[in-house]
Amino acid sequence: MDDGRKILVIIMDGLGDRAVKSLGHRTPLQCANKPNLDWFAANGTSGIMDIISPGVRPGSDTSHLALLGYDPFKVYTGRGPFEAAGVGLVGKAGDVAFRCNFATVDDRMNVTDRRAGRIKAPDTTELARALDGMRIGDVTAVVKEATEHRAVLMLQGPGLSPYVSDADPHALSAVQSSEPLRPEAALTAEAVNEFVRRSYEVLKDHPVNQRRIAEGLPPANALLPRGAGVFPDIQPFQEKYGMTASGVAGVSLIRGICRVCGLEVIEATGCTGGTDTDMEAKACAALRELERKDFVLMNVKATDIDSHDSDPRRKIESIERLDAMARTIRDNVPAGTVVALAADHCTPVEKGDHSGDPVPLTIYAEDGIRDGVTSYDEVSCARGALGRIRGVDLMPILIDKADRSVKFGA
Repeated sequence: MDDGRKILVIIMDGLGDRAVKSLGHRTPLQCANKPNLDWFAANGTSGIMDIISPGVRPGSDTSHLALLGYDPFKVYTGRGPFEAAGVGLVGKAGDVAFRCNFATVDDRMNVTDRRAGRIKAPDTTELARALDGMRIGDVTAVVKEATEHRAVLMLQGPGLSPYVSDADPHALSAVQSSEPLRPEAALTAEAVNEFVRRSYEVLKDHPVNQRRIAEGLPPANALLPRGAGVFPDIQPFQEKYGMTASGVAGVSLIRGICRVCGLEVIEATGCTGGTDTDMEAKACAALRELERKDFVLMNVKATDIDSHDSDPRRKIESIERLDAMARTIRDNVPAGTVVALAADHCTPVEKGDHSGDPVPLTIYAEDGIRDGVTSYDEVSCARGALGRIRGVDLMPILIDKADRSVKFGA
């Protein structure tokens, strides 16, 4: 299998959408000027993809597991461990990891801004450092900043369990009490609640927040955990597929998924995981990795952020930046490479959150069938020869198109 062709998978995060009223009931993809994405569609084979299954809303974690060919129903243990691995915190047996938001709360612990004005480093670095090492009885809280307003909490100590509910309310409402979902998780729930309470006490008067308030910015005065999990037991990618692999991503969660699955994580200069990311630098990093690896996964986050902000015009602008990136790929990808263009989920701008709609998919190979699709968008790709597949189907299709598949039967 080592003499097969190379594979590049480009995941445009949250790219898919629904009809937007302000855009004349078209999607941002249908409105954007994107000649290079359309070139891949016109010269490739297209379809649509249910990342998990029809109507199921994927998280970015479960979706990327599926796209890498891992059944999330079998290997997913919660988002926290992937976030932790993404920022370099690799836990041991018994440690419980959480994904967190730096948030703004009032003195009654009501959330007024779930992202604290989209605070980012270096402010988050200082705030995380103020919480790191907190002792709660026999439990130690390890805290590290992640992408933008996000952070990771890892609890270490005896008798911990991941079966607790989220303290993060996922809405502008009161901070929730973490509750044990199984009897053995009572200690962990108590530790989470005490951590949240003390995070507010530590952060409310922190110099970073005093400065932010003086500047008219919302303070990041609480850290709200969610997505508890233990580190999963996952077969390494190279062992599973016989391919060397790299992941190019700015978002800590995606880096963590790549790291846990055994992909070498590449952090290119200027790749922030935000809307200001250098897409050209990310494309060049992926192309460099294709010179030495069999498989490269590249994630670009900007369109998902625009969707969560319910900004259709900015999403169109990000798609057009993605198109310029696609030109770099088109002009420089090594001969024979199989290129997949997809999203990890739909994030409709009018919804402002993930949906269970299928995402557009194009697979380009020099000897691939051209199916008559000429535009890369949700409606056009649905007419393509790939039909409608699931996320876990993508890797077997790519492996076969790269001439790396093993015959089934005689």
